[in-house]
Amino acid sequence: MNQALLALLFVTPLVMAQRTREVIRHDNVTIDLIAEGHGPLLVLLPSLGRDSEEFDPVAEQLAAGGLRVLRPQPRGYGQSAGPMKNITLHDYARDVAAVIEHEKAGPAIVAGHAFGHFVAKMTAVDYPKLTRAVILIGAAQKRPDPAVQRAVAIATDPSQPEPARLDALKEVFFARGNDPKIWLTGFHAEVRDAEVIARDATPQKEYYAAGTVPLLDIQGAEDPYKPPSSSTELIEEFGAGRVTVVRIEHAAHAIIIEQPRAVSDAILSWVRRLPK
Repeated sequence: MNQALLALLFVTPLVMAQRTREVIRHDNVTIDLIAEGHGPLLVLLPSLGRDSEEFDPVAEQLAAGGLRVLRPQPRGYGQSAGPMKNITLHDYARDVAAVIEHEKAGPAIVAGHAFGHFVAKMTAVDYPKLTRAVILIGAAQKRPDPAVQRAVAIATDPSQPEPARLDALKEVFFARGNDPKIWLTGFHAEVRDAEVIARDATPQKEYYAAGTVPLLDIQGAEDPYKPPSSSTELIEEFGAGRVTVVRIEHAAHAIIIEQPRAVSDAILSWVRRLPK
């Protein structure tokens, strides 16, 4: 084999998965979009007040596994901008739909981590023709424990005292032995506040069922937002034919940081079994 061909064989996979960044627009909204890979579309949506670049290790593996991975930055991050008051989850779903439409290769699998799962579900409801399936990563149970919700509110609020935030991060976001200090930074207060407004302004009944698409529910085995007592609630409500549950050990609510490889493996395995 000549040297030029040998070099091409080694370089091509890297080129195929090359990460790009562009700005797209719809209405009065600008979306900063990170994309990589080739294949069926998968959109990744980050957790409350956080940046989609946090998905870097997960996105890299998914792209290497044969997916086209799209990561729209939330409004307020990077070059993403748009109204952040008097909004609902429907507004965020429209942003996701614009990204899928721009790609001209839909429908897409829409995956959301924590807060992102609300937007993923809403997208499936509002844009069924653009949504092939929904993946929930670290999603809350249908009726979360109020104490857990209070801890999340403290952990994600940069204005709270650091010791209180650290305790809350330990309580909800990180499994025993995992370092919660890495999430003392990275929460954008304005983004967080806008997302809370949108979530609270949208009745749960409008998004909870995620339309009728297949659902993958990836749960951290130590996530108090999805304790063992509620681990099969989606199967019980929507049926095993529609819902697949994967429990990942040594992970809590910050599952994509704690176990990125396990999350990626679960997604790839499930996507490969989806009907074409």
